[in-house]
Amino acid sequence: MRHLKGMILLMLGIFLWSGLALAQPKLTIPESIFDFGYVPQNSKISHSFWLHSTGTSMLKIIKVKPG
Repeated sequence: MRHLKGMILLMLGIFLWSGLALAQPKLTIPESIFDFGYVPQNSKISHSFWLHSTGTSMLKIIKVKPG
């Protein structure tokens, strides 16, 4: 009986831990690099990147550092 309780607690702990791991926020960037190719001097160019929150929890973007 003692081993059964321990096994149930272990299984419950694993189940809860795996549920928390699935609930993490996740950022997906389908296109993380874009090659502008040849750009004449003094030209104004732009490109939009789509960001997707694919996790099950709320994703908070706190800081953005373009490189």
